[in-house]
Amino acid sequence: MIVYGYVRVSSAEQNEDRQLVAMQEKAVPKKNIFMDKQSGKDFERRGYKRLVKKMKAGDILYILSIDRLGRNYEEIQRQWRFLTKEKGIDICVIDMPLLDTRQGKDLLGTFIADLVLQILSFVAQTERENIKKRQAEGIAAAKAKGVKFGRPEIPIPDDFGSIVKKWQKQQLSLQKVLEKCGMSEATFYRRLREYRLLGE
Repeated sequence: MIVYGYVRVSSAEQNEDRQLVAMQEKAVPKKNIFMDKQSGKDFERRGYKRLVKKMKAGDILYILSIDRLGRNYEEIQRQWRFLTKEKGIDICVIDMPLLDTRQGKDLLGTFIADLVLQILSFVAQTERENIKKRQAEGIAAAKAKGVKFGRPEIPIPDDFGSIVKKWQKQQLSLQKVLEKCGMSEATFYRRLREYRLLGE
C-alpha cells in the first residue's frame, strides 16, 4: 500500500502551500505528491495522468477538498468511480471526513459517501460556473467603462499608403516596411487588409 497526494491550483499565480501542509500532516511522502497548476474543468492534466498511472489497487490518495480533484460534476463522479471501483484505490478527502472510502464500506456507509460526493461535486461545478459568470460580468462592466483588453492597437503611420506603394514596387523590403511601421509581419498584413478594405 502506497500513500499518494494530489494538489491542484487553477493557475501558476495561485498558492498551493495550504494543500502541501495538509499532505505533510497526513505523512504523504514528497515524491508521491502530484501537482497541477491548471483549471479543474476536465481531467486532461499532466500531473493527474501521471498519478493515475502510478497508483495500484490498495493505494491511498489524499486530496484536501473535492474541488481540488475537479470542478465538473459529471467528470468528478466518473473519476471517483474509476479510481475506487476499477483501480481499487481508496480516496480520503481531508476537509470532508465522510468522504474517506476506507471507512463505512457497508451499504449505509457507501450510500452516505455517494450522497456527500454528489452534493460536493455539484457545489464544485456551481462555483466554477459562478466564477465564469462573475468574470464575464466584470469584463462587460470594464468594457462599458471604456477599458481596453488585450494589446493596444498599433496605429497606422501617416505615410502608410506611400510605404505600401514603395513596397509593392519593390523599392522597400518587407523588413524595412516592418521597421518603418513598427509592426510585426502578421500585424502589417492585417492592417494592410483593413487599409485596402477602407479604400486606399
